[in-house]
Amino acid sequence: MGACFFSCEKSGQEKYSIGFSQCTSISDWRKSMNYSMRIQASVYSNVDLELLDSEDSATKQIEDIEYMIEEDMDVIIVSPLEPNALIPVIKKAMSAGIPVILLDRKINSPDYTAYVGADNIEVGRNAAEYILSKGNDSISIVELKGGDSSTPALERSLGFHQIIDKKKNVHLLKSIKDLNEEFLINSFKNTLDSLEQTPIDYVYCFNDEMAYAAWKIIKEKGREKSIKIIGVDGLNGPGGGIEMVEEGILEATILYPTGGAEVIKLALSLLNNEQVQKNVILKTTVIDKFNAGIMQAQLDRIHQQQNEIEQQVANISRQEELNRSQRNIIYISTCFTLVVVLLLCYGIYSIVVIKKKNRQLNLTNNKVLIQRNQIQKIANQLKKSHQEKIQFFTGVSHELKTPVTLILSAVESMLETSIKTKGYLEKEIGLIQKNSKRLLLLINQLLDFRKQEEGKFTVRAIEINLLEFTATIMKTFQGEAVRRNIDFRFRSLEKNVLLYCDVNMLEKVYYNLLSNAFKFTPDNGSIEISIATNKKEECITINFKDTGIGIPHEEMNGVFKPFFKGSNNKKNSSGIGLYLTKEFIGLHKGTIEVHSKNGTTFSIHLPKGKAHFTAQQLSNETGHQFLLEEEFPTIKNEMTDGNDIVRNDGNEEVYTVMLIEDNAELSEFIGRKLGKQFNILVSDGLEATDMVFQVIPDIIICDVNLNGDTNGFELSELFKKDLRTSHIPIIILTANSDRESHLQGLGIADMYITKPFSYAILMQSIQSLLKNRELLRYYYTQNLYASLEAGTSGHQERQFLVQINKIIENNIDSEDFNIEDLAMHLNISRSQLYRKVKALLGVSISEYVSDYRLERAKIMLLKTTLNIGEIAYKNGFSSPNYFSTSFRNKYGMSPNSYRASITIQTDMD
Repeated sequence: MGACFFSCEKSGQEKYSIGFSQCTSISDWRKSMNYSMRIQASVYSNVDLELLDSEDSATKQIEDIEYMIEEDMDVIIVSPLEPNALIPVIKKAMSAGIPVILLDRKINSPDYTAYVGADNIEVGRNAAEYILSKGNDSISIVELKGGDSSTPALERSLGFHQIIDKKKNVHLLKSIKDLNEEFLINSFKNTLDSLEQTPIDYVYCFNDEMAYAAWKIIKEKGREKSIKIIGVDGLNGPGGGIEMVEEGILEATILYPTGGAEVIKLALSLLNNEQVQKNVILKTTVIDKFNAGIMQAQLDRIHQQQNEIEQQVANISRQEELNRSQRNIIYISTCFTLVVVLLLCYGIYSIVVIKKKNRQLNLTNNKVLIQRNQIQKIANQLKKSHQEKIQFFTGVSHELKTPVTLILSAVESMLETSIKTKGYLEKEIGLIQKNSKRLLLLINQLLDFRKQEEGKFTVRAIEINLLEFTATIMKTFQGEAVRRNIDFRFRSLEKNVLLYCDVNMLEKVYYNLLSNAFKFTPDNGSIEISIATNKKEECITINFKDTGIGIPHEEMNGVFKPFFKGSNNKKNSSGIGLYLTKEFIGLHKGTIEVHSKNGTTFSIHLPKGKAHFTAQQLSNETGHQFLLEEEFPTIKNEMTDGNDIVRNDGNEEVYTVMLIEDNAELSEFIGRKLGKQFNILVSDGLEATDMVFQVIPDIIICDVNLNGDTNGFELSELFKKDLRTSHIPIIILTANSDRESHLQGLGIADMYITKPFSYAILMQSIQSLLKNRELLRYYYTQNLYASLEAGTSGHQERQFLVQINKIIENNIDSEDFNIEDLAMHLNISRSQLYRKVKALLGVSISEYVSDYRLERAKIMLLKTTLNIGEIAYKNGFSSPNYFSTSFRNKYGMSPNSYRASITIQTDMD
């Protein structure tokens, strides 16, 4: 009875055989991979894992896989030595119905079931980004990479170069590659000798073992203090990458998981007919002196738990062996009832013990998963912090580019027009002065942020009249309020409010809050400052209220965090102004809070008196020089209305330029300069689409970051896809200088110019585009009938003309065919057709149709024997006389004279 029970239990689980072909087991990293696979497989009693070492031989690895196919194993796991040599045998396994999982390395074929491993390109990128994060002005690097053709060797180098090749301050002194590690190290030694007088900042190595060999050579040369080494693998334990980071041998190592446990789990999922991903990418992270201790502690704990699992599995195996021995004894003594009863009791007991052990194993596995999730969480937090800093400096860079553009353009204008009236020079110099102050404010804000982060701010409090202080600050913004028709008011029931404060800090608080209010409040809106005294709580409350776009409710908690930018904020900003504001208020023992409903309200609460300041924080100084004057002066914009057109003073016909730019000063400057030669149409982006479709300008200059929900890329794509405007050349003028934006812009527009730009380059670009359009116009007008014969491929405007020509050709013999019929066939209005053809060809659509008829008639005079009347009617002329008159007006001779001249010329030839 006991034997029957035991056999039923064993048959409940199907046995699986899993084969693993390891390319080599020489390195500690691969030994760790083998160990983790054995541990994970041992957890499952129904799994037999057979590991075969290829010993760095592709031939032997092929033989090992052939053996696994012959043994009909359920799953084959392969870590390929070479990406091409194993393709046929892996295809053979797949054809035999055996799933093949690639581990760590790939092959140059999609014929496999799944891949488990880290992203080696990301490993290379992580190493490069870590080096760049150190912020050196000039960085010199030597690269040591594996000489084989495996995907890790190729991709780690590829990812590394994707980052450093873009940086002008990074110099790759040498990239050393050799299949033999001994030769590779000798080459590195020779390189150090040849670069003895050249500074080397970093050595990037393919793995930690190679990095340690390089370090020994560097130490031998006495250069271990000046040269930092970056490795890959991040193994734990004696001689591993983490230990070398802690000992200062390596500057950092990139954690590269072995994937041993994950591939066994994936194999079981396949055997259980579960859906699995084609590529299971394992996470990597950078380990340096800041997190090496944490990582080592976590991995030590994981290793300890793995040892416990291994010990428990061994105990279970011994227990099962004992069970089998006892069962054999019971089989011999089945005649004794007592023995049978004891065997049954013992079997029950064994089941309880095994279940208990299994529960312990599950608990241990859960602990391992929790530890791994904690490591992943820490890595994600570090990555998020890094992304926030990148976003911050990108925002600041964009903020700086527009003032720099205006300053450089004004200086260039002064140099080109040195003999000008005094008033003109004063305007240019004023533009330089105002934008220089703006740059200074941005730089001071960066310095304030750094001082606050380092805790170096000290309060110097004096007593001021808060009402007078507020009125003085408001004068700075009054010009901007008048220009934009914003109701800017101050309200207080108090007649005299005295406050102890650091005036410089409070001034910056006012500036940050008012700047945000004016930035996000639309024209004709309102901004209000109110001051009240709370006698009960002995504090003063200052409210800044606006009717702007507001802040999303779910983002309110992050308003005062560094680098914050609301999801509804389409403008460039540094994201540190409100952070500094809260810190400055905190230094005054005050608080600040925000509410957002029909706009935004910031409320500041500052304690009265001076008891909350120390003696060192109180100052005896009097008076104050304001630092933020003229940040928002009224801009005397010649284009006071976004719908105005600045016209050239000449009477001749000039081109119309559409300028779409959200910065009023830059719009005014470019419009004033271009207005001498062109008609200028200006928009900040809100009504640009309607204006362009209404006027149909000759050229469009468009920024990327605009007011409203649409950006410059979307507008440009809209204009290029619309039949009415697809012919208009577009210049993208933007502060976005990254490669992705550049490629996106050139894929839509005709030119892409980054700020700061040269006005001379902008002017030359405009003239070149207009000249090219004139050349294209001349070609089309000189090849009316030939364009139809050329087929339907080519430029979008050519397609439009081909379509017109086909419609005219299909109705050529109808004298009733008119422009309304042509527009109806094209699905556009008569006026849109007129403007499109006029802009594209320089002639009206009526002239174009007439010229087309005459050109076709001219060809028929040359190639047919039809009389004049027949040709006239076949080309839609109402009478031969009207045809002859039109022909004479076009070509200077009658149709008969033209045919006769061609006949005479043919006879002479």
